[in-house]
Parts: sequence; C-alpha cells; structure tokens
Amino acid sequence: MRSGLTVKAVTSLALAALCVQGCSAQPAKEKPASTSSASAAPFLGNRDYVLPDSPFTRDDTVVTATCGMGARYAAVTVRAWDPETWQPRAERTFPIPGDAAFTNYAGAKTVNSPLVDLCGMNPDNPSPYEVATLDYMAPRVRALFDLAFTRMAVVLRDPDNKADSHVGYVVSGAGLDDVVRLGGAAGADEQNAVMSPDGSSVWFTYTAEGGGKRIGSRPAEGSHHLSDEGPAAGHGLPLTVLGKPPRAVQADTVHLAPGGRRLTAKAPKVFGNVFDTWTSSGPLTSRSAHRATLLSGCVGVVGWTGDDRVLCRTSTGTFRIMDARTGRASGAPVSVVGPQDGTVAEGMLVSPDGERFLVAVHEPNARRSDDDYSYRRPDFRVVPTTGSGATTSVVNDLLDTYTMFLSWS
Repeated sequence: MRSGLTVKAVTSLALAALCVQGCSAQPAKEKPASTSSASAAPFLGNRDYVLPDSPFTRDDTVVTATCGMGARYAAVTVRAWDPETWQPRAERTFPIPGDAAFTNYAGAKTVNSPLVDLCGMNPDNPSPYEVATLDYMAPRVRALFDLAFTRMAVVLRDPDNKADSHVGYVVSGAGLDDVVRLGGAAGADEQNAVMSPDGSSVWFTYTAEGGGKRIGSRPAEGSHHLSDEGPAAGHGLPLTVLGKPPRAVQADTVHLAPGGRRLTAKAPKVFGNVFDTWTSSGPLTSRSAHRATLLSGCVGVVGWTGDDRVLCRTSTGTFRIMDARTGRASGAPVSVVGPQDGTVAEGMLVSPDGERFLVAVHEPNARRSDDDYSYRRPDFRVVPTTGSGATTSVVNDLLDTYTMFLSWS
C-alpha cells in the first residue's frame, strides 16, 4: 500500500536541504556507561507517566502522522482527531533535517528507521524492515514519538562520512536547523532511533567496539552520554520503549496489554505472539520470551481488546479476537472485504474499549504514484470487533494514503 519519493526526487531534496549544525559533540572513542535502569519493581507499562494536558493526551483521541515533502522542506505532521466526527482537534509539525534518514537511496548510508516506513518507501526503496503491512508499520512509527507527541527521534547521516550515522530528535514546531544532535563520534553506527515514553531519552541500536550490536540510549538533555542498555539482534528489527523505568523491546508488532503484564511481539525464529513483559532491554528471542502463547492463524496483531484478548488479522484475510492465554479464537471471524472485491484490509488500531477497530482497504500490492491522484483517496473504515453492528467510513480531506494511524486513547 505504501510508497514514496523517486530516487531522483530524494537526491535533489537531500542536496537542497539546509545544512544542520550540531549542538553537541562526542569524543572520538566514546565508551558507553553501564546502564543504571535496572529495577525489581513490577513492570506496569506506561501508567506511571504523568502527561501534560493537550488534545493529544486526552481520552477518546486518535492520532495520525503524515509525511510531507517540498522542494527544500520535509516534515511530519501529527494530528489529534475526534473519532466520532473525524474532525481534527489539533496538529503539530516536526521538521525533518536534510541529513535525516527518512528514505534510503543510492549513494547514501542505508539506515534502518521507522521514519523510512512513514516517508521514504517506494518500489525501488522498500521498507528497511522485513514486513511492511500496516499492522507491522503502525507500532514502529508510533515508537518515534514520546507519549505526548512532543518529540520525534531521528537518525542522522554524517555528511562528512557516509559510513557514519548518529541519533537525535526534533521538537514539535522547531525550525529546520533546530535538530538536537545526541552523538557525533567518528565511526558511529547508530540506527533505529525511538523516543522513551516521557521524551527524556532516545533509544537505538548501535555497533559496539568489536562489531557487536547493542541497544543504547542517550539523554535528551545534558551531556547526551551513551548508556549501554543490553544486547541487540542487529539493526534488522525495530525498537519499542515501554514502562517506567523504560525498557526496550526489539521486535515487531509490539503492543502492551492494558495491565502492562503482557505484550504482543514478533521476531524471526521465535515461537509465539504473546509474552510476559520482562525487566531488561533486549531482543525478543527464545530465551527472553516468557510464557509464550501462539495465536492460531494470526499473521498480524492489530491490538488488545482487553487484558486477555487480542485482535488479529488472520491468514484467511479476516479479523478475529483471540484468547491471549490459550491462543484460540474467542469469537466469530470479522470479514471487512468480500472474496470477490479485489481488495485487502489491513488493521491499524483498536479502540480503547475494544469494541471497534480501524482498517485500511486497498488493492493487493498497490503502489502509490505521484501521478495517480485518485489513489490518494483512501478507504479507511471503523469496524465492530464482534462483526455485528455498523461499519462507518472515515472521511476527511486531510486524510490520504500517506496517513499512518498511530494511537487511539
């Protein structure tokens, strides 16, 4: 479904973008500090964070993100929506620096970042991650932002050394040259930048001395010193940072259960879809996976409908609620499109009460074209999770196929 700029357009944009000056520098041979975030307290998700009151943090709000491009400017716009009227309540803009990795193209360091999912995909430059369906991409892109949508993490390519990359962040409403650079050591290889829930730090994968891959974090304020947070499974899997104190989970389709005790996740060669949360940072592996539950026939997790129920996109193209304890279906299949429609449906978000979910309907393997304006008209729908009740269309001129739905609080 997703697509993006042509290589020529991206190259022109990168060359024309303003050069951003660093706000801090790191020593050439920086050594990470040992992490001090270990805690024996129960992992209760993100409930302990006190968020500032805004349209983005209030109950019954949907938040979307859209990447916009111009001749000399690129930015991400996030909007808070009323899910009953589908009128926007507020919007914020995050400028994308010219050397930020928002697409991968010839002549530039290939970088793994969820920002590429949002901004830079096209048939010649696919997602940097293995799977690019919306139920995989939406949680990845959501992790770019803090819970209050005030900061967005970025990976920055070093303009003087094409092999180097560093992490940073931009603040909502900032100018193009106001990126906060958190690293700058020569030879650094930092990717998969995401924000902590409270926006106080950026987390990422990096290449340590000796070539091993690790998970690191840098505080958003102060010295920006590198802290080592644990092992990583290379750069190929994204990060999601959860909990207080924060922990990084390296996996796809990460959704935290309402009670915070379990989460959904997906990683190669790992059996299961639902796991106990754990108190250290690291990749989802057979060793870190606790009390794994395999959701029968589930190919993509849309979200939790309760503390023990998960909504899945199934291998037959329907949606079903699954029991997170047994892995078995607990309700009838929900068909969004018919077998003769010539379209597919991809789930994006589940409502907080678990009674509705958002889907995008499109042609199989569709690719967006800048010349095909009709394809910019999306088909978004709100569907009852039980299959009974009315399906409603989501319509607003600000919504198009560039739009990613990130959260429903």
